[in-house]
Amino acid sequence: MSGTPDLGPLPQRVTVGTGQVRRLVGDQFPQWAGLPVRPVSESGWDNFTFHLGDAMVARLPSAAEYALAVEKEQRWLPVLAPRLPLPVPVPLGQGRPGAGYPFSWSIYAWLAGSPARADRIADPVRFALDLAEFLAALRSIDTDGGPQPGKHNWFRGATPRTYDAQTRRALTALDGDIDVGLAREIWETALDARWDGMDVWFHGDLAPGNLLLDDGDLAAVIDFGTCGVGDPSCDLAIAWTLLTTDGRQAFRERLSIDEPTWARGRGWALWKALVTCARGGEEAADARRVLDGILTDYLSGK
Repeated sequence: MSGTPDLGPLPQRVTVGTGQVRRLVGDQFPQWAGLPVRPVSESGWDNFTFHLGDAMVARLPSAAEYALAVEKEQRWLPVLAPRLPLPVPVPLGQGRPGAGYPFSWSIYAWLAGSPARADRIADPVRFALDLAEFLAALRSIDTDGGPQPGKHNWFRGATPRTYDAQTRRALTALDGDIDVGLAREIWETALDARWDGMDVWFHGDLAPGNLLLDDGDLAAVIDFGTCGVGDPSCDLAIAWTLLTTDGRQAFRERLSIDEPTWARGRGWALWKALVTCARGGEEAADARRVLDGILTDYLSGK
């Protein structure tokens, strides 16, 4: 669900250059001042990411809205990391505004791997099971004091109803292009599916770009900017955005996902697909593929 923000207009993004990052590191982390700085080849929307030497990265939020996650990641990733079966980013330092850059930022250890993509995954069912094992471990961690849904994570972990108005605008925009009646039924099923109210940890943005592969296998999970505690159904959207039909079934069975939770997860995937289709642009074709899969699954009772 990553790539662009989810509520209202796009945040006002800043620009960050290599020289600027070099000055920030030199001023605030003199022990690393001599290390080369270069942009990461596949940086995301929410953060600018730069290699710092060969073993670290500097990660700088691109807008004030994304900077809200810095303190949370600094606080909670060291707690979560030892309890998870796959590597996740662990902060090595927290930077402050400077050198013309206005937000807090972080230095992390570099996690190698290539972003997940369907044609890069060696065994789709094994990948789905490995991802489910990761989520099962994440959900088992004590939630005491954990961050509740809010602006820091675009209200992941809250009810899908947060996005009801946005979803209905997208349905109106797509009328005549898709089966709006069926899509509306799926959305309303998600809204009606009750959550038991028991908080668990969730990642919040299990997009392909945040799942790293090594030789076709799931090797690491990155970007916890939208993590928190609450309803974990937001993490189920990946079942439709990346997993195969067989992988989706294995994923659901391993996590023992009941029908209401599955319906809410499907709603999260539907919301993002509808909004992306309505927005148009380069991502619309892939969103249409996801949307077609959701509609087909629903009609077949899956």
